[in-house]
Amino acid sequence: MPAIMIQGCGSNVGKSMLVAGLCRVAMRRGLSVAPFKPQNMSNNAAVTADGGEIGRAQALQALACGLEPVTDMNPVLLKPESEVGAQVIVQGKRLTTARARDYAALKPTLMASVLDSFERLRATHDLVIVEGAGSPAEVNLRAGDIANMGFARAADVPVILTGDIDRGGVIAQVVGTQAVIDSADAAMVKGFIINKFRGDPRLFDDGYAMIEQITGWRGFGVVPWFAQAHLLPAEDALDLASGPVGDGVTIACLTLSRIANFDDLDPLKAESGVNLVMVRAGQPIPGDARLVIIPGSKSTRGDLAFLRAQGWNIDLAAHIRRGGHVLGICGGYQMLGHSVNDPDGIEGPAGETEGLGLLDIRTVMTQDKRLARVTATHAASGLDVAGYEIHIGRSEGPDTARPFAHVDGRAEGATSPDGRITGSYLHGLFAADDFRRAYLQGLNITTGTQNHSALIETTIDQLADHIEAHLDVAGLLALAR
Repeated sequence: MPAIMIQGCGSNVGKSMLVAGLCRVAMRRGLSVAPFKPQNMSNNAAVTADGGEIGRAQALQALACGLEPVTDMNPVLLKPESEVGAQVIVQGKRLTTARARDYAALKPTLMASVLDSFERLRATHDLVIVEGAGSPAEVNLRAGDIANMGFARAADVPVILTGDIDRGGVIAQVVGTQAVIDSADAAMVKGFIINKFRGDPRLFDDGYAMIEQITGWRGFGVVPWFAQAHLLPAEDALDLASGPVGDGVTIACLTLSRIANFDDLDPLKAESGVNLVMVRAGQPIPGDARLVIIPGSKSTRGDLAFLRAQGWNIDLAAHIRRGGHVLGICGGYQMLGHSVNDPDGIEGPAGETEGLGLLDIRTVMTQDKRLARVTATHAASGLDVAGYEIHIGRSEGPDTARPFAHVDGRAEGATSPDGRITGSYLHGLFAADDFRRAYLQGLNITTGTQNHSALIETTIDQLADHIEAHLDVAGLLALAR
């Protein structure tokens, strides 16, 4: 069955959004379409229907296709745990943790799994839209490549190259990519897209023609800036807004150095009564915050040290003295306890780190990783929450006798005696509209009537409309082979 691949002249050029939009466009045309990304690097992951994990961007793309996400959509996922090492997830399951130089040696052995997953998708769908990673211009990484041209050539998939005009130098991005890549790789490229244009796209007509003339590649269009992109789950923590988002009561979230599954915050960003502030390194926690969220982390002990280095532990103590509330999610929940012990060095060097001591619990990291979609019942409100768990570690202690929720009859999470400090392993909990409203109203925060799932669907449709209006979609689909 046909396939086409969207590669980029660099990271964060908008490949994920383009693929999501193209998936919805193809679905509208009656095609059975599936997304595919051979290799992804992100700590924003989703739990799949087949019990594994993939990048959040591929889960969004699956939604755009009208599909449940499955592990074949992203067979290799790298989850950074430090500046030099990452957890390697293959077809949904943890394989190992590898330093960058070790992964370079491991990478060629993963092509078989990548092609295996791709062929399964291609056998069951009319069209597969593939997303590259980073850029093929990183020719120093070409040997053993499974993410860009290495995959395209192995699977014989035509490539469209995407340049980001918003960051400047887009002519050099596209022309320079052709100049540095191997001629056989360049032969796989059948055209280019210019993305993120602000203003009148006709102002770029001369530059567009110049790229076509110099490269010999066909242009498939100039895509203006899509203003609603912030409403869709982001893949990269760099995309998180640094300033206040919205009006209303302040909710502060700590931007940890290894923040994970940060799309937990998206429904709060869209609430009319919430002013969500992402607190960056070196910034204090706002004194007017009613709630402070400590989010998930890919390195709980490492981010505990990071949190203390920012002085946020002191700010949290002051916040609690003022009567404020704290919610820890997953790794953030683990940080709230007395200690986090990693005896086997699963997330880094073996050892134990003192926690914040705000919940009477202790956490021990274990080899077992829990990956599950769950339906929970919030203990305080009795409302259902559909979410997912994706964590290692077991947290126990007296405060678990006051659980945050119940999952399949078992207690989940913990609450302090005064009810102001809570922790939970549940991700995605704020996407449940009734629960979100009840939780915020319990903090005396006025809420609207937003349906978060409908908001995401509407935004995907708007993205598809945007792409239809500015790209030669018929030409792109005809190119797929």
